[in-house]
Amino acid sequence: MSIEMGIDENLSKQDIARHIITILDNIRFGSLEIVVHDGRVVQIDKHEKFRIKSSDKLICSQK
Repeated sequence: MSIEMGIDENLSKQDIARHIITILDNIRFGSLEIVVHDGRVVQIDKHEKFRIKSSDKLICSQK
């Protein structure tokens, strides 16, 4: 699931790094894709999954 957020394009590299770390701290299963154009981060996509192992067990993750 990609969520478009109105993130200020004038953020510093440290602000972008903090944002990426926050996303990583809050993801259990999934991936993070960082899109760069001309040496500048222009997009961050977070993908999470929910996997169901059996009828009585739910592995928590989301997509």
